[in-house]
Amino acid sequence: MDIVNLSEKFSLFSDHWHPRIVGELNGQHVKLAKFSGQFVWHKHDHEDELFYVVKGRFRMEFREKAVDLSEGEFIIVPRGVEHCPVADEEVWVMLFEPVNTLNTGDAGGVLTKDRLDFI
Repeated sequence: MDIVNLSEKFSLFSDHWHPRIVGELNGQHVKLAKFSGQFVWHKHDHEDELFYVVKGRFRMEFREKAVDLSEGEFIIVPRGVEHCPVADEEVWVMLFEPVNTLNTGDAGGVLTKDRLDFI
């Protein structure tokens, strides 16, 4: 039952698109990631994802629309919905996802992180 300081945890890494685990509850991981640029289009057939903006802003693109998110806002991407996060400048994001969620979903590729560090 330790307190997690988000600023402290975000200071431990500088790379983008590489989530770190900061907590686990009820089969869910709480992850922190820094985004910059465009990610890959992907979907998760069996998992919903929550993206909460801690610092900065980013755009979640969907095939039919795009949604801009700012600090203090979050979006839940339902399972099966294709999406692509885009950050024009660095943004800090907290994610809530089932433990087995792969960051690139069905897309795979060089940005896939199949082993995440617990910080």
